[in-house]
Amino acid sequence: MTQAVVYPAAPSKGWRPWGVLVPFLGIAFVVATSLPFEDLLQKYHLLDAHDDPAGLAGFAAFLLLPFTALGLAVLAWVRFVERRPLAAIGLAGRPATFVMGHLTGMAMTSAIVAGTALAGAFAVSAIAPALGQPAALAGIAVLLVCFAVQSSVEEILFRGWMLSAVAHKFGTLAGVAVSSLVFALLHFDRHATWIFGVNIILFAVFASVWSIRTRNILGAMGWHAGWNWVLAVGFELRVTGLDAHLPALFVRMLPTGPAYLTGGAQGPEGSVFCGAILLGGIALNLLLMRKRARRSPGEPVA
Repeated sequence: MTQAVVYPAAPSKGWRPWGVLVPFLGIAFVVATSLPFEDLLQKYHLLDAHDDPAGLAGFAAFLLLPFTALGLAVLAWVRFVERRPLAAIGLAGRPATFVMGHLTGMAMTSAIVAGTALAGAFAVSAIAPALGQPAALAGIAVLLVCFAVQSSVEEILFRGWMLSAVAHKFGTLAGVAVSSLVFALLHFDRHATWIFGVNIILFAVFASVWSIRTRNILGAMGWHAGWNWVLAVGFELRVTGLDAHLPALFVRMLPTGPAYLTGGAQGPEGSVFCGAILLGGIALNLLLMRKRARRSPGEPVA
């Protein structure tokens, strides 16, 4: 069985879980850190009857509390159980990499919305309605931080720890496949369309190939954060089916077309335009990886 080192770093000095155990351990991390906070959020009425965040306060608490706990759990596992440096899960590089990733995520989601509008499935309702509302701008700034935490933690778990842990045992392709499928499983919504399910897998694969190409997860962390933030606050649309309860920072868009174009209740992530943008991003990263391999034939790709 081919093994691979995705993020070069010093070798582990502790115990590394068996390959088949990794996805189950990752799911256990999520469950153990989310359930206590779900009860807490319900107690203080920060979740609605459908267990979705209630209002801006509920959204911020939903993004910060369980995901901070999850991030600390994963980092503690890596440092004190596996005894690996954080660079071994891709936490290495310059802060500017995160910023560039964030801008890329904002650009990609904006392109999805623009494509949908050009296809006649979104109508412009208002231009930047949030600009005249100081409270709304404050909420948008709060969510900028909250999404940076939530998205970064997901990248640390899936593209940082899980991808590298499975790849260490079974190879890079297996690492991408397993981490992407577990990511999709934990985002499963039985009310969502099949297009949304496919796009979630493409989202995970895109983040994986970007991380493998750059040998760190900072860019993917920023991209994920920018993607979520702009979907939530930029156009007054849903992000993964959730409503930020804020006026649009850029343009308020009203869905006027079929669900396969607008994404329906899931927002633009359920749109065919989303899948097309992600497929293009995956292809571009694979092309750049191939070019690098041709320039440096002795250097491993992953």
